[in-house]
Amino acid sequence: MKTNDMERAAPDLRTVSTAALAYLGDAVLEIAVRRRLLECGYASSKSLNAHARDFVSAPAQSRAVERLLPHLTEEERDLFRRGRNIGHTNTPKHATVTEYRLATGLETLFGALYLEKKEDRIAALFALAYPAENTKGED
Repeated sequence: MKTNDMERAAPDLRTVSTAALAYLGDAVLEIAVRRRLLECGYASSKSLNAHARDFVSAPAQSRAVERLLPHLTEEERDLFRRGRNIGHTNTPKHATVTEYRLATGLETLFGALYLEKKEDRIAALFALAYPAENTKGED
């Protein structure tokens, strides 16, 4: 990747598809979860993968949304609603339609914040959504 590619201005979020924002946000959340687990002392890949599911499943993400919503700005709420309202044709077997929609809204929000280069806000919202005291430590 060229240096110029990394220095591009953030795209206009109105022109980025909601599905693309959710796709990116899924990766942003995955990195935040992996970092949290490493910081908590998990070391084996088996343990890391098992505990990551406690964060990234649709039911877990929908619970995180409940903790997060009161702390969002109006612009962030709009981004969340945009993702939540995307038309879903497939829902995972382990989640309800509502849980899946809330999870997609969360992913959309985190994807948009990443494109806007708001790393501090991502970290703050992740901490609110997933309080550290809920993460056990060590294998």
